Amino acid sequence: MDSEPERPAPVRHRDHGTWLVRFTRRVLVVCPGCGGRALVVPRPGIAAPDHFGQLLFQPRRLACAGCGAVADRTAEERGGGLVGAVPGGTEDPFFRRPLWLQTRCAGRILWAYDEEHVDALAAYVGARLRERRASPTMAMFARLPAWMKSAGRRDEVLAGLADLRVLAGLSAPADRSDAAHERGDRPRHHGSLLFRGGPY
Repeated sequence: MDSEPERPAPVRHRDHGTWLVRFTRRVLVVCPGCGGRALVVPRPGIAAPDHFGQLLFQPRRLACAGCGAVADRTAEERGGGLVGAVPGGTEDPFFRRPLWLQTRCAGRILWAYDEEHVDALAAYVGARLRERRASPTMAMFARLPAWMKSAGRRDEVLAGLADLRVLAGLSAPADRSDAAHERGDRPRHHGSLLFRGGPY
């Protein structure tokens, strides 16, 4: 008598409190010069941060391999401290350029900073079991909108993330998603972060 085949264990995701800022090391944006894909990274030659939260205060460089555009940004000083960038929304937190990785999904805009961010979102969305192992206060997954976390939208969101993976490998101005052309979906202002040194 044949035994029933074993069902694969449901995909499990353990949230250890990953912050969105972790994915700001490398941000794909729309180039202000040609409209193709540009890259925002910490300015070359600066020390690696001791803590990923310091990524919000590091000098940044925007560079486009397509047209050669280059721009630098240094955190604003205010009251003896540095004003940090605030991540979130469809613009990069440093130069306020539209993100390259944007697509329409479930009547909304699905976005990510780079391929690593897309992979992290896909691992969470695709999981049938989700465990939280950290406080949700600043954790990225706990703060995702309900439509992205809905089991009923899982396939739709995973398809949108697959589209973002494809976009990540493209760079010409004509490759840009139509979602990256509209600016009516600007992120809400969340205030600013002030860094005066010391631990986070």
